[in-house]
Amino acid sequence: MSKHYAVFGHPVAHSLSPRIHAAFGKQAGIDLRYEAIDATHEAFFDALEAFAAAGGLGANVTLPLKESAFALSATTTERARRAGAVNTLVRLDGQWHGDNTDGAGLVRDLTQRHGLDLRQRRTLLIGAGGAARGIAPSLLDAGIGDLFIVNRTPERADALADALGQPGRVHPRYLADLPSLGEFSLLINATSAGRDGTLPRLPMSLLGPRSSAVDLSYGEAAIPFLAWARAHGAHEAIDGLGMLVEQAAESFALWHGVRPQTDEVYAQLRDRHAVLVTAD
Repeated sequence: MSKHYAVFGHPVAHSLSPRIHAAFGKQAGIDLRYEAIDATHEAFFDALEAFAAAGGLGANVTLPLKESAFALSATTTERARRAGAVNTLVRLDGQWHGDNTDGAGLVRDLTQRHGLDLRQRRTLLIGAGGAARGIAPSLLDAGIGDLFIVNRTPERADALADALGQPGRVHPRYLADLPSLGEFSLLINATSAGRDGTLPRLPMSLLGPRSSAVDLSYGEAAIPFLAWARAHGAHEAIDGLGMLVEQAAESFALWHGVRPQTDEVYAQLRDRHAVLVTAD
């Protein structure tokens, strides 16, 4: 009998996670069924309970439900608590255990696949929602330098900075402050602005010839930010497809006790789907 897993989000029909986990399962010889379940904030709890009642053993959680998944978890890992957001749920003793593999996935993709040295990089994080919360602790652990956080709602940037607990190293700022912040060696877009064309106006002074620009989205949703970065001379412009594959591998390892090989799966998705899909 196949094991039952899912990804929850809204919208979620575009998600590549079912394809990724099917490939991992085939690689590991594990019989699994993995589906995409669309759920709004209001419907998420009931949908998750129905999934558990039907034998669901684990789930991924994407936008906009990561902070709700944290609130619904009976227990959480330290990295999920630091993030205040959950992207991976494991069913244990009739309860949901929450973890967050986003940050580990991003760092693994940037350092091992793209060969970036993150140490002491002056970093700008655009966004302060569940995606930003998931990656910020891991970036700090990976040794970046000062981290500046900007968000359309300044209070959320302040809240994330407070949660990270490193006031000498983490600095919330307003969008209006961007022209005066100077150059960053790492810029990360953790918003969904590319989906609806609401990317804020970004001054070219943020970029230098050695700057790396990263969008946590992939495909069409990543185009506005990465096009801006390329047009203004960024050294690298990287989308979130590799992070998606690596965080999925971390989730797979939590559920099945074996970490799959990711390079072949990443290459297949890059060749076939990267330009055709929106962010997970």
